[in-house]
This record gives sequence, structure tokens and C-alpha cells, in this order.
Amino acid sequence: MTNPAFSRRQMLAGSALLGAAPFLDLSAIHAQGASVLRIAMTASDIPLPNGQTDQGAEGMRFVGYNVFDSLILWDLSKANEPGGLVPGLATSWSVDAADPTRWTFVLRPGVTFHDGSPFNAETVVWNFDKILKKDSPQFDQRQAAQGLTRIPSVKAYRVVDAMTVEFTTQTANALFPYEMAWILMSSPAQWEKVGRSWDNFLKSPSGTGPWKVDRYTPRERLELVKNDAYWNPARRPKVDRVVLVPMPEATTRTAALLAGQVDWIEAPPTDNIAQLKSRGMQITSNVYPHNWTWHFSRAEGSPWNDIRIRKAANLAVDRAGMVELLGGMMLPAKGMVPPSSPWFGRPSFDVKTDIPAALKLMAEAGFSPQKPVSVKAIISPSGSGQMQPQVMNELIQQNLADIGIKVDFEVMDWNALTASWRAGARDPSSRGAHSTNSSYFSQDPFTALIRHLDSGLMPPRGTNWGYYSDPAMDALFAEMRSSFDPAKQLAAIRKAHEKFVDDALFLFVAHDVAPRALSPRVKGFVQAQNWYQDLCPVSMA
Repeated sequence: MTNPAFSRRQMLAGSALLGAAPFLDLSAIHAQGASVLRIAMTASDIPLPNGQTDQGAEGMRFVGYNVFDSLILWDLSKANEPGGLVPGLATSWSVDAADPTRWTFVLRPGVTFHDGSPFNAETVVWNFDKILKKDSPQFDQRQAAQGLTRIPSVKAYRVVDAMTVEFTTQTANALFPYEMAWILMSSPAQWEKVGRSWDNFLKSPSGTGPWKVDRYTPRERLELVKNDAYWNPARRPKVDRVVLVPMPEATTRTAALLAGQVDWIEAPPTDNIAQLKSRGMQITSNVYPHNWTWHFSRAEGSPWNDIRIRKAANLAVDRAGMVELLGGMMLPAKGMVPPSSPWFGRPSFDVKTDIPAALKLMAEAGFSPQKPVSVKAIISPSGSGQMQPQVMNELIQQNLADIGIKVDFEVMDWNALTASWRAGARDPSSRGAHSTNSSYFSQDPFTALIRHLDSGLMPPRGTNWGYYSDPAMDALFAEMRSSFDPAKQLAAIRKAHEKFVDDALFLFVAHDVAPRALSPRVKGFVQAQNWYQDLCPVSMA
């Protein structure tokens, strides 16, 4: 079943109702004398506080990296440059020069979970078992669904001593540390205490992060309290409590902020930014490693198997019009990464708007506006990194119709879309779609490039949603992984990205700048060039 197109008129109509939208009464959470930060997310539900949370990057941003920690973390302290990997629950990691498939991680001493139990090598192995070992008592399908595709390199792991863990990868992989930044540590002792039940664990979670869960109410709120005993004194929170609320409707989020119901909203509607500024709200934004694409299916019968149609679609999108539509809150895409990236290379295909060239390619493929080819696209009404997907996709629908591509939308909740993305284009959950509109994380070569198109990462092993397979691309990916020499690795990354663009392997549309709207009471927020953000320095005036 397809859904009617969304329109800019609907977005503007919603804006006119800002004062009338009903929203959750959050006044009761103000404890006497406590400082409270209330955040409205784009998600339609609270991300699961079990460890490997759901709801995409928003789940990791607000729950994953706040309640839990990984062995390796991201540096989120700077706004003026991208932050790299930094030690987390591991103080160091190294690869064996004689056997580059063996990695040793030295763990941070003196760390305890929120329940008081110690963090050590046994707990690391236990947490990898919860994702990878189906016959382990603690295996959790929900967490496996989120974490399995993030660590395809892991072949084996073992305790070396109380504070050392060894990992063995499938092949030599210089990118392996990036995979380790995804896996979050839950408390084995707390899981035992609540009856060996992950459902019970959700009611009383325990991680090692700077925030502890105080109250979890699905679809309503998650309340976090600061962890004064956090192992990194520099990141001990400045506010006493954070309240996370799901608000998928952009206009409802805006209304809640203007009414003083929340202090921070994700992805404010661009039509409302002037109004928000006039009411004294802070608008923050920053470049970050994001791309907004249509991921093409290359399964049998997909129209996107024809490179002429793929290139024509890329030449049809009015990105300048989309920039205007979004009030300047986007960068037009020319590939998976922007031309300023060292990974961009020198592709020969220039992704731009060129309607005559697009019509010519469509005619060569046997189609025209009078004789269109039909495609189905999965889209979501909101979601982490999805920007303003309703109006953006409607503009694309109109642009493609003008060159002879008729688009029908299959609208899914964000969590359902990400589940179908993991399942693959051939899975019934994708409902016969020829593309899926997902915002993608591009902070490292694996997430930016490899995971999307590696033939060895087709579902269920990975997220090659479209079942793309090309030995030449696989060879470039292998070179990227095996090159521990930075210059050789960079050369392989550039060649791979050139092939992404020259073969028009995605519909390249936009890079987000992550607008947020904050109450003037919010102080100390540093918007990192990252999908994730650090709430610890934030205070309330």
C-alpha cells in the first residue's frame, strides 16, 4: 500500500497551529532546587535503555552514549573541527605486527557500573556474547539487531587477564577501532539481579556512563540523573536531571519549546526558525559527517539497475530549490561525502541539476514524462538525521516526475524503516520498494562506504540493503581494510568514492547541518561536528 505525497502546504499549515498543539505535561519533573534539561527528540518512542539502543543515531546520541560507554569513544568537545576516536573503557589498543588480525585492548581500571559492580575483561566478553553468541544466556535479539551489523570484522574474542581483552578479526582490518566505538557495555551483575531478563533490565538499567536512568516510561519519557561518580571527572554532568521526550511531529516540538514545555528540540522546522529566533531561542547548527540519500535496490527487476536512470535521477534533483525550502539548513550533495572531504577524490560524473541531460538519458533508457518508469521509495515522516523528510521527498517526487520517473511512497515509522533497511530490499518488510530514504553516518570509511556496498555484507550479515555486488568495488574495500599505511588507505578510499559517484550508486541529495533550537536558559552546549553530542557540559540558567 502506498501513501499520498506530503506537501509543503501541510508543513506550513502545521506551523500556523503552533499555539494549539497538545503536548505532554512535563511540569511535574521539576524537583525542588534541581536543574533539569528537557529535550524533545524526533523519535516516536523512547530509545531502549538496554545497552545497544534503537531509534538510530538519536538513540545512541541521547541514551546510548549517556547511560553506557564503549571501549572507544568519540571526542565531542570541539565545534571547530571533527573529533576523532579517544579512549573510553579501554585506555589503549594495539594490533599485533606479526599477525594483524589480533588486537589487544587494555581496559580502564577502577570503573564501576551504576549498580556498583566492577567493569573488567569478563564483562567485555559477556557484552559481546549478548550480541554475537546465540546460545549464551544473555543473548538479546533486540540488541543483536542493533549491534551485529556494526562489528562484522569480529571473529573471536577472549579474556587475557582481568583488564585485558584480545579480539581476532576475520581479516586484517585497519578500520577495526571504529567498529569498537559502537558496542556499549551493560552490567552483567544487574542483569542477574533482575532475574536474567532484558525486559526487567529496561526497568532498572545499569551502565558505566555519565548519566543513570531514573525513570523509563515507553512512548512517554526517559529521565536521567547525573552520575557524580563517573570515571572521567571532566565529563561529570552539570545539570541534575535530563528528561527525554519523543515528539516526532516537528511543529509539536516547536510549540512545546515556545510554550516552555521543553528546553531543547531536535530538527526544528525551517519555516519556524525566524519565529523561534524572534522569541529569543538559540538556533545552533554545524557541519557533520552526514548524508541524506536514496539507497537504490539492485535486486532483480529494480529500475535502478540501469545506470542511465540512476544518473538521470541525480541530474533531476533541484538541490538549490531544496536549500531554499530548508531555509539554508543543508549542503547540496555531490557524493557520499562533500567535495571538501579528503575522501572525495576526482569523480568524472558531476552531480548537479541538468534537466536536458537527464531527459536525454531517460530517452536512451526508453522512458519520458509521457511514458514514465515507476519506482517505489520507502520514506519516514521523521527520524534521526532525516532532516525534514516529508517536504524533501515531495520535492524529489516532483523533480523525478518531470523527467519520466513516477515515484510512489511507502511511508514507515523511523524504527520500522531502519528495521527494513537491516533486513534488505528482498525482505517482505521492504514491501517491494526500489529505494529507501535513509540518512547515513559517514564518520569513518566503514560506515561511509564499505557497509553499504560490500558484497559480503548483504543482509542479514550487514546493511548492503540493495544487494549490490561488484568485484572491483570489493577489491577497493579490501585494500581500504588491509592498508595500515595512511597514504595507501586514503588512495583506496578516494578510488572507492569516485566509483560511488561515477556509477551513480545512490541518489545523492543533501548533507545536514543539524539545526537545533534551545531555550535561552540552556548554557554551555558545544555542537560537535558529529552525529553524537555531549550533554555533560550543559547547564541551565
